[in-house]
Parts: sequence; structure tokens; C-alpha cells
Amino acid sequence: MSTFSELGIKEGFVKGLNELNIFNPTEIQQKAIPELLKADNDFVGQAQTGTGKTAAFGLPMLHLVNPKRREVQGLILAPTRELCQQIAKQLFKFTKYSDKIFVEAVYGGAPIADQIKRLERPTHIIVATPGRLIDLMSKGAISLTDVQYVALDEADEMLSMGFKDDIVKILDEIRASRNIWLFSATMPEGIKQIIKKFLRPDALRIQISRNAGVNENITHEFLICNSKDKVQELMHFLSYHKDERGMIFCQTKRAAQTLNKQLQARNLSVDVIEGDMGQRDRDKVMRMFKSEKLDLLIATDIAARGIDVKGLNFVLHYQLPQQAEYYTHRSGRTGRAGEKGASVLFISEKEREKVFELAKTLKFKVKPLN
Repeated sequence: MSTFSELGIKEGFVKGLNELNIFNPTEIQQKAIPELLKADNDFVGQAQTGTGKTAAFGLPMLHLVNPKRREVQGLILAPTRELCQQIAKQLFKFTKYSDKIFVEAVYGGAPIADQIKRLERPTHIIVATPGRLIDLMSKGAISLTDVQYVALDEADEMLSMGFKDDIVKILDEIRASRNIWLFSATMPEGIKQIIKKFLRPDALRIQISRNAGVNENITHEFLICNSKDKVQELMHFLSYHKDERGMIFCQTKRAAQTLNKQLQARNLSVDVIEGDMGQRDRDKVMRMFKSEKLDLLIATDIAARGIDVKGLNFVLHYQLPQQAEYYTHRSGRTGRAGEKGASVLFISEKEREKVFELAKTLKFKVKPLN
């Protein structure tokens, strides 16, 4: 096991990492960081959510930008505002004991005028959703002329959300002599097309095994119940975990909204976050959940990208995830920073085989809930 210092990370950044209780590099960090620090090639990293990708591309980018220059030198594209906020926040924390590197997050759903005002200050790295970045470029608020390092985080998710044309337009704007670092859980045809069009043919490729994203501190259990009994079974589970906090995942916005109303009607401390909500409402719910004024948060997979809340005891899968990597992302909301957590699936008898297939694919052990 290498240390961050052995990977080439400067002492100031290591000190910042240690203060965040990050001491040992993950597999993707060990393989990516030394290569990205060379800044002499493009990079493709196939890795699930929860494997430590932010530090894998974030630390090299912080090393490579020149804090003495005012221009934007680094660009990170991510699918959702929550993920943009989380990445920017992490990079800010990494730099606590190093030269001041200014990172700005820009995303849709927030007033564009405020973001334009903030971008008038020196900015070294921009973290952006593709749509908002295009808007800011069209208004002349952002110049990508001096960008040398580009990271695409959760590239497959950006494509599934319809951002392919925006990504192509953005990469077309960036000069040819730059490094592109692409991270994706899966490699659909659209991603392969972007790699072929924009990355060098000899781009370094690294794939991290799926089980690298499944946290060993989490127990995985399932409960078989009929759909008509699901809410009652959920209430039964929650009655045994009264003083604990957790997240409940649904597949669709409608299911999440319906379940939220059902649980609020039973006087539970719960709210929902889903894609159709305005930014102000989302922020309000997240503030209440993080400040522990809410015990439970119901979420859809896309809306929950980038949510990082300490001390969650459990994750409940009210509906099965549509993709295997969504399960890794969902379950990874608990069992963080060395704490124990539980991931519980509420399923029908017909879905039992799907659960065992999921466990086999992601290499974790699952058992019936006691």
C-alpha cells in the first residue's frame, strides 16, 4: 500500500487529507495520481461511485495549476449540482495547508448573475454542469482559452442525462494541447465516441474492479414483502430504529413523492429530494437533513448524486436500483469514515434472484433481514 506522499502528493495536501481522516489511497488513487501528475497523456478510468475518484483527479489538478496566474487552468465537468458542490468543497479542504487555489462551482438551478459575479474574481479551477457552463460561455463570463486539464466525472451519467452535445461543444472549445481525464462507471457507445474524438489514441486506461466500491463496513440484507404491505414493513423497520438516521431510495420521482406523503402522514421526520425540485427547495431540505432536523431523506438515484452526510446508520432500498452501480452509490451513503452501516432491500419474491445477481456482480454477501 503506497502513501499519498509516495504517490507524489505534496506535504501541504497530505496534511489537508489527514485532517479529513484520509490516510491511505484507494486503488483508483494509487493508479491514477502518479500518471496524472506527469501531465503528458490523456486518461480513462473506469471506476464505480465511492472509489475515491474526486481525489484521484482533484489532487493532480491542484498540483498542476499555477496559483500565481489568474486564468482558469482546470475544468471539471460533473452531472449534477450536488456533485459539483461536493467536488468543489473537497478541493477547497485539500488546499487548507497549501498555496491558495481558487475553485468555483457553477451549475443550473442557481441564479446565473451571482455565478457571473463570482467568476470575476481570480479562478483557477471551475467545477461545472455542462449546461450551465455552456450558458456562461455564451455570455462571455468564462473563457476556456487557458484550460490545460479537463476532468469528466461520471461521464456515463452526464450522457444519460442528455449532456453529450454540450460536452462535445465544450471540448471543441478547448485547445488541442491539453490533458483530458475521463472517469466513468460504464463505457456505453456514446462514451467510446467521445474518447475516440477527443482523447489521444494512446490514452492510459485503468479499470477498477466493481467490488472496490462496496464498503466492507456495510451489512447487506433483504426483506421480502408484497407491494401492498411495503409501507407497513417499512414502518415496522423504522420503529426498531427510532433513534437512527438514514436514506430511503426510490426509482422514480413519483414513487419518492408518494412515499414521502405516506410517511409524513404517519408523523415521521422525513422529506424528499428529487429532480423536479427547485434549487432553493433542494438546498432547504439538505440543510435540514445535514443539521439533523430530519431523520430520514427519501431520494431518487440522480437527485442523490454527490450527497455526503455524516453519521447515517442505514440506507433502505424501497425500490431496486435500475443499474448495479446505483446500488454502490446508494449503499455508500452509510458506513462512511470507518463507521458501521446497514443496506436493506425491500423486495418482492420475484426480485429475490435479482438481488442475488446484484450481490454476485458487486461481490458482497447478502442475507435475509432478521
